[in-house]
Amino acid sequence: EEVVDAAVQEDVDVIGVSILSGAHMTVFPRILDGLRSRQADDILVVGGGVIPDEDVARLRSLGVRELLLQDTPPEAIVAMIRRIVGERGAR
Repeated sequence: EEVVDAAVQEDVDVIGVSILSGAHMTVFPRILDGLRSRQADDILVVGGGVIPDEDVARLRSLGVRELLLQDTPPEAIVAMIRRIVGERGAR
């Protein structure tokens, strides 16, 4: 709830979450549901960390826009965020 509240309050374009605990199938749906309940589902959600391949398709179907491997270089993350915000266009 705090992540969604902060994102809405600060009018962010993207929420990025790195999960190493294995809680990705709990955390991402809660964030996405929270954004929908606040009519803020135009905020893009991206994730990374330790996410098994078999969960990637499910998370994308729930609304996670991009998922990155844990060793993705910072410049690739920046490029991806710029790309998806550009593809979404102005809010």
